Amino acid sequence: MIAYSEWKHDNVYEGFAANGNKIVFDADSEHTDGPSPMEAVLMALCGCTSVDVVSILKKKRQEITGLRVSADSERAENPPQVFTKIKLTYAVSGKVSRKAAEDAVSLSKNRYCSVSKMLEGTAEIEYEVVFPDGEPDGEPEQ
Repeated sequence: MIAYSEWKHDNVYEGFAANGNKIVFDADSEHTDGPSPMEAVLMALCGCTSVDVVSILKKKRQEITGLRVSADSERAENPPQVFTKIKLTYAVSGKVSRKAAEDAVSLSKNRYCSVSKMLEGTAEIEYEVVFPDGEPDGEPEQ
């Protein structure tokens, strides 16, 4: 895997992958032209674990219709301001058992998600699984 970044203007940079994919980074405090590099890392974490969880649930023949992974993070006060704590919330929709969802999330965190494994070096990563449409057995979530 090969990637590079190029300064465009002001605090705007463009990142490129060898296959031609690109992303714009904005280091300004407003981030009007794109995410900051650290926001992109959180987005990558959410994306990486999402791919795992959906794949695992499909293999378990769960009827997943939606997944939204959000990350709430804390960073170190002093440079380098690495992530020190990340809480991931998995909002699962469809006919998915709580056990299957929690097992899929655990497998992603502990075995498959490369981004999570890299971030564990500095950050405590915790998670919760929620069902915004109510528990799959019809009981509302508490």
